[in-house]
Amino acid sequence: MAVPAAARMSSQNMRDANRYRPPVVTGLVDLLDRQVRERPYARALVVTGERVHLSYRGLAALADDVAARLGGTGLRPGDAVGLLCANTAEFVVALLGAARAGLVVAPLDPALPTAQLSVRIEALGARAVLLGPIADGASLPVPAWPLRVDVSRAGTAAVVLEPGARAVPQVLGAAGELSRLDALVLFTAGTTDRAKMVPLTHANVAASVQNICATYELGPGDATVAVMPFFHGHGLFAALLASLASGGCVLLPERGRFSAGTFWDDMRAAGATWFTAVPTIHEILLDRSGREYPGPQVPPLKFVRSCSAPLNTATQRALERTFGAPLLSAYGMTETTHQATSEPLSQRGPLKHGSVGRPTGVEVRVVDRSGRTCPVGVEGEVWVHGPTVARGYLADWDGTAYTFVDGWLRTGDLGTLDEDGYLSLTGRIKNLINRGGEKISPEHVEDILAGCPGVAEAAVFAVPDATYGQRVGAAVVVREGESTGPEEILQYCRDRLAAFEVPDRLELAAALPHTAKGGLDRKAVQARYAP
Repeated sequence: MAVPAAARMSSQNMRDANRYRPPVVTGLVDLLDRQVRERPYARALVVTGERVHLSYRGLAALADDVAARLGGTGLRPGDAVGLLCANTAEFVVALLGAARAGLVVAPLDPALPTAQLSVRIEALGARAVLLGPIADGASLPVPAWPLRVDVSRAGTAAVVLEPGARAVPQVLGAAGELSRLDALVLFTAGTTDRAKMVPLTHANVAASVQNICATYELGPGDATVAVMPFFHGHGLFAALLASLASGGCVLLPERGRFSAGTFWDDMRAAGATWFTAVPTIHEILLDRSGREYPGPQVPPLKFVRSCSAPLNTATQRALERTFGAPLLSAYGMTETTHQATSEPLSQRGPLKHGSVGRPTGVEVRVVDRSGRTCPVGVEGEVWVHGPTVARGYLADWDGTAYTFVDGWLRTGDLGTLDEDGYLSLTGRIKNLINRGGEKISPEHVEDILAGCPGVAEAAVFAVPDATYGQRVGAAVVVREGESTGPEEILQYCRDRLAAFEVPDRLELAAALPHTAKGGLDRKAVQARYAP
């Protein structure tokens, strides 16, 4: 029996009405606009130890205040500024306020030593740095302006920002390559002085946010707790910006950093429906779940997300059993404005444990060494193309030419695609050590070790670890006649490296293996010292 045309149209209209539509934004500048118009008093953030609610209208007003104040500092649209802050209200207000002033924001890791921060600021050519409450800008090479957000228990808030000096009038660096189209500059993984600078346009940001929202169907009924730091793409795009664009709520933990001891209380206070973290944090929460997970006292989770490092299948299944929600693995890079692939929501497709899902708003290829597409199931390098892919690196023509090919990003990761387009990662081409989502350059750590008095040579390698995935190991050759010991060497490292870069294992060696060409034989080092 034929279905009447009117009935077919009615059925189609119902399907269209139920179809999720991601938020329409053009970048950081209008990220809050729809929510301010339609839901001005809805929760945008939950902040401070007292868990005060800050509305979309209130957040937008604070951002506008910051934008106005920055307008009198001598900064011009397209100029770069650093942002040194933990996951606090100050970070969010500074980011959005600077964007509304037309500035390009470079989030910086507060854990980095001042010397490394200075190198990054100078390499970029930032004209000033905005500081959160606990950040120290006394030794930075450009003016550092403290920014504070005072929030009352009633939810009223005000910004304190009084630049003590005008921005540096002219600075060298890569900022000359930026324009008003750019929103952010993020530094690639690791903390080496040679970390690459990735410019992301407002269009990149908008595409990333929309893809993340569409993947997980985020909306005004959703809330999360900010687990990952905002100076990385994971926390910035997945947790913060996607939530705000979709009208959700983000709880910022006290002092702006993750605490396993307060996590479930924070989730309950936010009415959280999901959260995203690296496998290390998932492992910690799972290990503590027997005594801390409150079960029915926590609102039901729609899903849990894992990204930034491989998550083993056994842990994924244990997390799903414990938390009663699907755990979705995702994959992305700084150069792809974070997310490139993800496992879908259960109603949108099958979960394939061990994979990182299918492309989300981008194209993904797996290619061989000749650049030809590999057949299904055959390992090759993962390439990504689409609106979230950056245009290249700042001040690095060679790196850009090698990594960005005809609009495709060569990720440096190895993987396979299955018949349904799901990507499974099988290894890394590069040498980076992945310690709980923090990517560490062994060459940089070796450079620091080699500078220690008494050290002749050093080799840094990954040590397998059940919690962090990998830890940093080092083998060091001490010069003949020197009495430098392990503790002295490690203290030298602590003074010059971020805490997660300092070797967890250090061995003194009489000599290190070398290749026939005289270079360090990394495979031999790994085999000899990593087990």
